[in-house]
Amino acid sequence: MKSYLSMIPISARVRRRQNRMTRLCIIFAVFLVTAVFSMADMDTRMEQGRLTEKHGGEFTFQTMMDSAMGQSLLLVAGGLFVLILIAGVLMISGSINSTVAQRTKFFGMMRCIGMSRQQLKRFVRLEALNWCKTAIPIGIVLGTVSTWVLCAVLRFVVREEWTTIPLFGISPIGMISGVVMGLVTVLLAARAPAKQAAKVSPVAAVSGNMENSGRVRRAVRIGILPIEISLGAHHAKSARKNLILMTGSFALCIILFLTFSTLLDFVGYLLPQSVAASDITITDEAGVTGINCVSLETVEKIRGMDGVKNIFGRRSLFDVPAKLGQEGLPQVVDLFSFDDFDLDALKKDGRLRKGSSLSEVYGDNGSVLVICDPDAPLRKGDTIWVDGEALTVAGMLKANLFSEDGLSHGGVSVIASSETFVRMTGITDYSVVMVRTTGDVTDGDVDAIRGVLDEGTALQDERDMRTSGTYTAFVLCVYGFLAIIALVTLLNIMNSISMSVSAKSKQYGAMRAVGMEGRQVSRMIAAETVTYALGGCVIGCIAGLAVSRMIYSLLIDGRFPYAVWTLPVPRLLLVLVFVAAASLAAIHAPAKRIRNMAITATINEL
Repeated sequence: MKSYLSMIPISARVRRRQNRMTRLCIIFAVFLVTAVFSMADMDTRMEQGRLTEKHGGEFTFQTMMDSAMGQSLLLVAGGLFVLILIAGVLMISGSINSTVAQRTKFFGMMRCIGMSRQQLKRFVRLEALNWCKTAIPIGIVLGTVSTWVLCAVLRFVVREEWTTIPLFGISPIGMISGVVMGLVTVLLAARAPAKQAAKVSPVAAVSGNMENSGRVRRAVRIGILPIEISLGAHHAKSARKNLILMTGSFALCIILFLTFSTLLDFVGYLLPQSVAASDITITDEAGVTGINCVSLETVEKIRGMDGVKNIFGRRSLFDVPAKLGQEGLPQVVDLFSFDDFDLDALKKDGRLRKGSSLSEVYGDNGSVLVICDPDAPLRKGDTIWVDGEALTVAGMLKANLFSEDGLSHGGVSVIASSETFVRMTGITDYSVVMVRTTGDVTDGDVDAIRGVLDEGTALQDERDMRTSGTYTAFVLCVYGFLAIIALVTLLNIMNSISMSVSAKSKQYGAMRAVGMEGRQVSRMIAAETVTYALGGCVIGCIAGLAVSRMIYSLLIDGRFPYAVWTLPVPRLLLVLVFVAAASLAAIHAPAKRIRNMAITATINEL
């Protein structure tokens, strides 16, 4: 052996199983960053090519990055890079710390034969970098292949606007980002464990335990809790570095989950999906809004034709005289009728404000839905007069369906059922009719529908304008990343708890020797894990909500004025359930191992 550094590959082979989780964390971080930045690069190339073709040679990549959207996405990508970096550092640091704690005797022996503190630090850092030789290439390959698969799915399955996205593209940006992520993460993660290893004294070679080197100033406070619960919580809080790393692992999982899930809100506003989205729209031939020109007989005729899954329509009447009972409100309203299917879609799409009662609107019962600005004084239960008839406000909509920006701009719109609208106005024809087609509809079926239209009406075939595929692809990508984050976090927590228990095996052996039962040992390990989990949940929820709110404001608030951020209670509950499940899974294996070990074996464990 020419140098002590020659022991690094030997140690890697001997401890291959123990180091598996650390390598997996590096692979995860590199893969995630490579995939995210490679997909962003492919999308940028596609968009640049499309806009260059549209605007000519004057359009450049810098022009796109100078736009508000480009800058916002760049900030979000940078933020995700930092979050993944922090998550990787915490996970890898926790794993390295645990391995250092288990190898106290080894580092003490190295000090005994003359290795200096600086050499120990260098040994730990280079040992960590040694994992990068295989982990970083694997992460880059997985990230690149994942990008190819996603691009192929977008191009051939989703299609729509993704038909020009590059296939089998190599992204230097994605690869460089992955390499930087892997190296920086490992170097940052190895700093604290390297210092910890350098503190091992030659005496530790004899004791094999560095955890109890500190002086005990007072006994553990028991309080009203059982002794094993108090000891478990004390173990978690006594090792501050391990407490920070384990708590941080739980917290980062929550933060990343809330951050990535905010992107779902963004794409929901960018590509709104509706149950009432139509494939064919029938309107006035001249394109004049508000002309009721599609007869009821034509609608019923189309309903029974081949390729028609559902058909529904809307009637409209603008500038109807009204008395809204409040000063400052307009004296006219725009009146619309919605069929039952259209009304159902409002609830399924989540467009109703909290407290709205949709059931009161169906049929001819004098109740309506109202669309107005959020600061308008109209509320559910108010009575308004429209064209001389008293109507009860049964609910409000979150945004204006009939404007591009979702705002009412001081106006008021009233949505009534078909029965109420026809009785009030006597109008039975529709201003717009929407047709949802079956999956096997043909161009011939569409031509047949066009052939029965009333004079003065026109058909718009919107089947190629669907965005459901793009929306689904984006959602699946986000959930895929969330699944990877959850899986690696779960494995890291289980591995860290297991290694922490192994590092304290002498303590557990001594406790069992003086009479502690196996179930009490299990409770002690559970209390230690729960302490980490509770701290992580508190920090993660607070920080995660703050980051989520910031990204929401950056991506959504400025572009969709009607959007309102609300506390994501379902997502919080989901992630807390996951943390609880991960904690239970992390407790089971190490507790069973300690219970099944002989007392003499646990005492002699190093």
